[in-house]
Amino acid sequence: MSCYRSILNYFINRSTNASAESFNAKIKAFRAQFRGVKNVEFFLYRLTTIFA
Repeated sequence: MSCYRSILNYFINRSTNASAESFNAKIKAFRAQFRGVKNVEFFLYRLTTIFA
């Protein structure tokens, strides 16, 4: 049922989740660049300084 809402939402409001998917891809690429995350606090700090 929830997939119908997102499909209808596009036709009603012309909105998609493309920006969220793009941000997810950026985070995955950032993680892959440094081959994983060892220090979560530093990782979140770097994300906020680069992408915020």
